[in-house]
Amino acid sequence: MVNQHHAVPDPFETLGLDPAQTALYSAVLRLHRATLTDLAQAMDGPADKVGRQLEDLVRLGVVDEQSGKYLARHPAAALGRVIAERLDRLAEESRRIDSALGSIRSLIRDYDAGRDYQSGPFTVEMVNGADVLYESVVGIAVQSPPMTLMTAVPDERTMTDFARKFADPWIDAQERKLLTVHAIIPVSTLVLPGVRNQLTRLLETGGKVRTLAEVPSWFMTAGAEVAGLPPFWGANLPDHAYNFYLVRTPIVVGLLRALFGELWSRAVPLPWGRRNEGMIQVLRLAAQGMCDDSIARQLGVSVRTVRARFAHAMTELGAQSRFHAGVEAARRGWLR
Repeated sequence: MVNQHHAVPDPFETLGLDPAQTALYSAVLRLHRATLTDLAQAMDGPADKVGRQLEDLVRLGVVDEQSGKYLARHPAAALGRVIAERLDRLAEESRRIDSALGSIRSLIRDYDAGRDYQSGPFTVEMVNGADVLYESVVGIAVQSPPMTLMTAVPDERTMTDFARKFADPWIDAQERKLLTVHAIIPVSTLVLPGVRNQLTRLLETGGKVRTLAEVPSWFMTAGAEVAGLPPFWGANLPDHAYNFYLVRTPIVVGLLRALFGELWSRAVPLPWGRRNEGMIQVLRLAAQGMCDDSIARQLGVSVRTVRARFAHAMTELGAQSRFHAGVEAARRGWLR
């Protein structure tokens, strides 16, 4: 009967050290404290190659170098460090797997929605007129409150119509807790007559608004099951007599909600509101050439408060200096 002996794997090889590194580490252990010359002789190898291997062992934390001599760390400590690094890598890999699983779950939802609707009707309704648009949104909200309305507005003409004629129904619906408006608008529209007043009312009643330099097209989602699309992607509604398609298909709504989320992550919040009013005040006064002391006297606050508001503005605007903050605030229409 033949006895089979199973070799015990070298712990350092198991953790990623190659055989040459493991042999060198063993030599350092035996000599305890040795020079490069000593170790090259012990390994019967060229000094430059042994030197590179020693550098690897020092980098891995299993050998220390002191005044030209190499001292092996205790094997338990050396293994502990290598194991900790491996565990860190495994933890990071685990986080990536969790992220991938999260993405897969959203893909599964899209797949299920597509499968459910592939043999059923693709519900599309042509809607005509601005009044019908705004009334339809409120009607949908009444059926399933509170509803989140996400809308992207690409042009100044649509924003002008909204401010002059159509904002009130949505603001009233927000006050009645029927819906919450999330809107993305071009930064250029902030200076249009009436826009700031209506957006301020929208914010005060619970809405959220962000700005982009350019918004790709008009579209909206009303809750999780209804979406509005223009007759042509990129078109504005006034030029087409406010004709648009009302789509009641979850997979389309889901795609548009994902697009809105991507645009929202790139967009910039409005500065208006109690929290940011002080920040805007110091930026405006600084733009007039006033120093910190003068601004503090003008606002009736301390110089320290003025400087804190400048710091807040720089953080909010992603600016590296006060001058940069002023330029960026002007570009976004905050100082008008």
